[in-house]
Amino acid sequence: MMNPQVVQYVRAIRKGWIKFDKPKEEKKLYLLWGDDSSSSEKAERSLAYIPPPKPKLAGHEESYNPSLEYIPTQEEINSYQLMFEEDRPKFIPRRFTSLRGVPAYEKALNESFERCLDLYLCPRVRKKRINIDPESLKPKLPSRKDLKPYPTTCYIEYKGHKNAVMSISTEVSGQWIASGSTDGTVRIWEVETGRCLRVWEVGDSIQDVAWNPSSDLPILAIVAGEEVIILNTGLGNGEVQEKIKEILRIKAPSALDDSDKNASVVRWSQDDQHEGIRLKHFKKVSSVEWHHKGDYFSVVMPDDILFLAFFNLLLFKSDLGVVFSNNATVLVLVFVVTSSECDVSEKNDLHQGAIAILIHRLSRKETQIIPFKLHGLPVTATFHPKEPILFISTKKNVRVYELVKKKRLKKLETGLREVSSIAIHPKGDNVIVGSKDGKLCWFDMDLSSKPYKILKCHPKDINNVAFHRKYPLFASCSDDCTAYVFHGMVYSDLNQNPLIVPLEILRGHKSSNGSG
Repeated sequence: MMNPQVVQYVRAIRKGWIKFDKPKEEKKLYLLWGDDSSSSEKAERSLAYIPPPKPKLAGHEESYNPSLEYIPTQEEINSYQLMFEEDRPKFIPRRFTSLRGVPAYEKALNESFERCLDLYLCPRVRKKRINIDPESLKPKLPSRKDLKPYPTTCYIEYKGHKNAVMSISTEVSGQWIASGSTDGTVRIWEVETGRCLRVWEVGDSIQDVAWNPSSDLPILAIVAGEEVIILNTGLGNGEVQEKIKEILRIKAPSALDDSDKNASVVRWSQDDQHEGIRLKHFKKVSSVEWHHKGDYFSVVMPDDILFLAFFNLLLFKSDLGVVFSNNATVLVLVFVVTSSECDVSEKNDLHQGAIAILIHRLSRKETQIIPFKLHGLPVTATFHPKEPILFISTKKNVRVYELVKKKRLKKLETGLREVSSIAIHPKGDNVIVGSKDGKLCWFDMDLSSKPYKILKCHPKDINNVAFHRKYPLFASCSDDCTAYVFHGMVYSDLNQNPLIVPLEILRGHKSSNGSG
């Protein structure tokens, strides 16, 4: 039998009651001027020594008897003196009759010293080479078959204009489309059949057309030179037409109010020829945009010297008379300035913001001057699809303004050469900006004021960009006679970024005077 005391020792060892003396740990050596942790890691990975790169081997030109093709001519040797020292060859090949006739190399000591300096001063690092499949670097995008429907082929052509079509606009129901051309005509087409419903001959070149977004007001706003004309399309039942005729009727003007400066900026008049309203401005209008409720619309007028001088006169509290000539191009101002009534602070505040953008109200026949300071030349002005917010794009940036509180909300920095057009997503939180250098920027305003994506898709200027009202699609049209269609899905989850997928390139229209 086993001794009971031995059994007790065995049980005590198993249960850990008896502990043996631990071996003494040896002191680890460490680098005096280095990091102990990094040196130990290198030692574990066998990186303590990295062999130096081998020197370059001698070539045929360094032979004692090289071929004639390696021996430079005297002209080449003289050209070496004109080179920089780092570009100049360090050795000039020569031919010797025997190996014993080769003299000592005069730069041998210098080259050995420079190599020692390179080995001493340039630390050697062993880099890990990672083999990456180039296909894995591409973003994983869904298949285009899963993103249908989107336009792929030409379905129908609307022929009738004699010159280039400058602008088109779709009615809110999608049944009708309006187009304006440089031949001075505006046409309404039926989308499904291509039938031309109505033609207006305005006379001047049409720059922009915009359909009222309200389904109860099928009216059209067109831009022709210095005028904005509101037209009755004739669509709708009798009750709708009675409502439109009442809205497009201008009452007799009351007594002139001298304090109303906006009445001198724009002149509202009845257009009996087209049964609409004609708004006469003091310089050419470039674009018109409707508010989503259909009562307000904004116009953009590029800045010039004539309007600047005229507006400086309007800013003074003075008696002002306006007289137009017969051809509506000569403007005569008769004014009396009272210097004591001039308010400089009011002048500066109003002048900076009201120079080129006006907001008209159709129901009251009123014109408002925006109270914001514009830093740069305005290009477009677009309303938010749901809230009282105005997007004003200059040639460099896009500024977002709150109309009720009259303050700036955000400044979108495009980084583009020159902005040409903008479009607002139907939800209102995303903006696309087209430029004249062929780039398209997508802004997620909840994410940042910098572009979320920049797409370089067109080799020439982008003329216009647009969102689809129902489907997650957006498109851009350029002077290169192409239209790019993209899938742009915006998720309700704020943690998920928008999905942008290129879908199709549409071709079919022709260039006119260098423009698409």
